[in-house]
Amino acid sequence: MRISSMVALSIMALTLVAVLHGCMAAQLPSECNIRDLIPCKPALTEPNPLPPSEVCCSLLSKGDLLKCLCRFKDSPLLPSMGIDPNLVVLLPKKCHLPQPFICLS
Repeated sequence: MRISSMVALSIMALTLVAVLHGCMAAQLPSECNIRDLIPCKPALTEPNPLPPSEVCCSLLSKGDLLKCLCRFKDSPLLPSMGIDPNLVVLLPKKCHLPQPFICLS
């Protein structure tokens, strides 16, 4: 009986972790979707990042993705996607966007 209680407790703990992970991902504003970085991935992948594509820079110039970069930089999901968080904040400069870009936190 003790083994089945331990198994049940383990399953509940894993379920809680999965739910909390989903909640953390959902805390970004609705306009911030980390998957929007996928067109920029070649420019965000070490060891030899490529220049950002026109599609990537176009997404940044529209503004919505640009507003999210600082939040994406701190996301624990980026490394699991093969994206270097430190390269994320360099995208505006690499795309030659006119306004200065600074993450305050």
